[in-house]
Amino acid sequence: MSAVVVVGAQWGDEGKGKVVDLYAPYAELVVRYAGGANAGHTLVVGGEKLILHLIPSGILHEQTNCVVGQGTVIDPAVFLKETEALNVRGLDTRGRLVVSQRAHVVLPHHKLIDELREKRSGGAIGTTKRGIGPCYEDKVARRGVRMGDLLNPERLQSKLAANLECWRPVAEDLGGTLPTAEEITAQYTDLGEALRAYIGDAAAIVRASIQANEKILLEGAQGTMLDIDNGTYPFVTSSNAVAGGACAGAGIGPTHIKSAIGIAKAYTTRVGGGPFPTELEDETGQQLRDAGAEYGSTTGRPRRCGWLDLVALRHAVAVNGLNELAITKLDVLNVLGELKVCVAYELDGERLEYPPYERIEDVTPIYETLDGWDEELAKYRSRADLPAAAQRYLDRIEEEVGCRVGVVSVGPDREDTADLVDPFG
Repeated sequence: MSAVVVVGAQWGDEGKGKVVDLYAPYAELVVRYAGGANAGHTLVVGGEKLILHLIPSGILHEQTNCVVGQGTVIDPAVFLKETEALNVRGLDTRGRLVVSQRAHVVLPHHKLIDELREKRSGGAIGTTKRGIGPCYEDKVARRGVRMGDLLNPERLQSKLAANLECWRPVAEDLGGTLPTAEEITAQYTDLGEALRAYIGDAAAIVRASIQANEKILLEGAQGTMLDIDNGTYPFVTSSNAVAGGACAGAGIGPTHIKSAIGIAKAYTTRVGGGPFPTELEDETGQQLRDAGAEYGSTTGRPRRCGWLDLVALRHAVAVNGLNELAITKLDVLNVLGELKVCVAYELDGERLEYPPYERIEDVTPIYETLDGWDEELAKYRSRADLPAAAQRYLDRIEEEVGCRVGVVSVGPDREDTADLVDPFG
C-alpha cells in the first residue's frame, strides 16, 4: 500500500492546498483525482500567495511529479494559464506534469448553460458557473469530449457537432445561443496543441509509480458534504469528492490506499446555497469571515461562516474511512472569546448524531461551549505547546468524531504548522 488520500471533510475550502503542499515533499507523485476549475487550492509560501484550480498542489516541489487524473474535468484555458504562471515563477512543469487524456473537457457551451440555469433558478444551487455540472452530465451521458480529442481536429469537430445538438434544445429553452462546432474546434485545437506536451496516459504513470513502490498522494477537491452521493443533495457538486472517488478518478485500486486524511477548518464555512446548520448570520460570523479571509478563491464570493459542526465531521470520518484529521485555521479563533461546537442535531424532538437523509435545513444544532484563547498561535510548532484551551478544543474534536488530529495549521504560511509528520510513515 503506497497511496494516501487527502480529502475535504466539510463543505470545501478547508485548506487542502496547504496540507497537500506540506505533504508533497514526502511523496514521489501527487494525483488530483476529481472536480475541475471550480476548486481553488490556495498556497502561501514565504508570504507569497498562489491559487491553483486544476494543477495539483504538490507542483511547487520540484522533486515531486504531478498528475491530473481521469476523474477531473478540464478547462484547457485555465490549465494553460496555470502552467504559464508556474513557468514564469521559474518552475518548469514540462516533464513532471501530465493531464489524463481520458479527462473530460469543459466546453464554452457548458459554461453558458451553467450560467443560464443559475440565472433562472435565482442562484439556488450557488454553482461557480465554470461549466462543471454540464461537463459531468456529458460524461455520464457518454457524449463528452476528452482531452485526447483535442489532438485530433477531425474527431473533435465530429464529437462537438453531436454534442451541441444534444444541448441545443436546452440552450434555446434558457434563451441562449450556442457557438458552432467549427468555432469551438478552432479554439480548442489551438489549446490542444499548446498543451500537447502535458496530455498523456496518466493512469499508466500512476500504475508505474505503484509498481515502483513509490509514495503517492491523492488530492481531492471540494469536500465530503458536497459529494454527489454523500453530501447535502441537491446542493452538491457533480462528482465524488470523498476518498472513495480517488480510486476511479486516479485509476488506482483500493488495495493500494494506505490511509485517508481529512482536512477540516477549526470552524465551518460554506459557499453558495444549501443547508448550513451552524451558520452565524451575525457579528460573530462576520468576525470569522474577516479574520479568516473567507472569500472564495475561485469566485471571490463571501463564504458563509459558522461554528464547527461535529455532526458533519463525524459523517465525514465515517464515509471516508478517515485515519486522521488535519485541522486548519485554528489561529482564526483567536478573535473570539467563548467558543461553541455543534455535537449533535435535534429534529422533531430526536437527537441525531449524523446528518439526516432530508430536512437537514430543519435541524437545531446542539452546542457545547468551550473556553477560547487570546494568544497568537503562529509561533507554535507542537500541539503540546499550544494554550491549554486550544489543546482542549482539539481534544473535544477527537473525542466527538472518533478520529485523531494530526497536523494543525496555526497560520496561512507553509511554516505556520504544528506537528507535521510524514503521512506515509
